Amino acid sequence: MGLMKVFSGSEILATALQEKIEAAGVNTVIKNNIQSARLAGFGNSDLAVELFIQEVDFAKANPVIEEFRLSI
Repeated sequence: MGLMKVFSGSEILATALQEKIEAAGVNTVIKNNIQSARLAGFGNSDLAVELFIQEVDFAKANPVIEEFRLSI
């Protein structure tokens, strides 16, 4: 079992989706390439935030993810 990416986009949208998924009882991991690039001294695009969940939690999180995607 591993992590699977469920969203890639802006930091604001990734944080909003993270809150919704965690409210459903699923743990998430955010990989923020924007902050990583800034700390390393070079820029990156604004669509560089990725949201991950455990593969085993996909069935539980999928309805929340689909509802979120339809609302944006």
